Amino acid sequence: MKLSSGTLRLIIPAVSLALLLAAVFYMQPRAMSYTGLNLLFNLAVPIALATVAQMLIMAVNDLDLSMGTFVSFCACVTATFLQASPLIGVLIFLGAIAAYAAMGVIIHVRELPSIVVTLGMSFFWGGLAVLMLPSPGGEVPGWVRWLMTSKPPFVPMAIVASVVIAAVTHFLIMRSSFGVLIRGVGGNFRSVERAGWSVIRIRAATYALAAVFAVLSGIALVGLTTSADANIALRYTLLSIAGVILGGGEFVGGRVSPIGAVIGALTLALAGSFLSFMRISPDWQIGAQGAILIVVLALRLFLNRLERREKIQ
Repeated sequence: MKLSSGTLRLIIPAVSLALLLAAVFYMQPRAMSYTGLNLLFNLAVPIALATVAQMLIMAVNDLDLSMGTFVSFCACVTATFLQASPLIGVLIFLGAIAAYAAMGVIIHVRELPSIVVTLGMSFFWGGLAVLMLPSPGGEVPGWVRWLMTSKPPFVPMAIVASVVIAAVTHFLIMRSSFGVLIRGVGGNFRSVERAGWSVIRIRAATYALAAVFAVLSGIALVGLTTSADANIALRYTLLSIAGVILGGGEFVGGRVSPIGAVIGALTLALAGSFLSFMRISPDWQIGAQGAILIVVLALRLFLNRLERREKIQ
């Protein structure tokens, strides 16, 4: 039975996660429990939300290099204004989402490289975060802490939340008409224009939706760490890109996999624990995570070439 490219796009990250999880259980059998799984995937939820945000940007053929600093900014807002003055905190988040939507419009109208614009915005978000929290501190809102540390029966909260994120994003991107338009803009935006749709509005809505997921990522991160820092999520820029690619997404063509992106985020979150069990120094862990990503990409490339050869024959 031949597998479609979409199926392969989902199977490869799922197999990668299963193999990594099996290796962790083999090296540390105690991790095969409710508490163990909770510790392994403790930080997976904010990474998954940031990955989904990056996936939306990549779905329209752009790349967001400000993701890490924006999530850090949102974390600082959560630990300061959202805790002390919830209304002001919500207004700041709404303003940030509007700024993201405007950024998407400017990139399209002025035909600017998204990498350059988002790189510049990373300094803007980072500066605002430092102004709010010059040093680590702040306090998590009680409801956020309660939500992130709740213990549902049978399965840890991190896994339940990841499943919900995957299901919601799959419906939005793969099943809804709005998702079709997003992927259409990534595939061929001129065809979408000829069909009578406003590409500017679609890109603005896509960037705004990405900002919503990034805001949720910052809130979830503070719910786990109980405080914030201007540099708390800088690694999320590369982690989110890696998660999308690991999950079967591509940089062009509007080819993304929401479920695969969440699985990719879980794999990256688990990779840190796996490398720690192998007693690899933290200085080498980023390189080791990159090696895992390269192996998965090489496997996907090999399978794609096999599929093309079968089509030719």
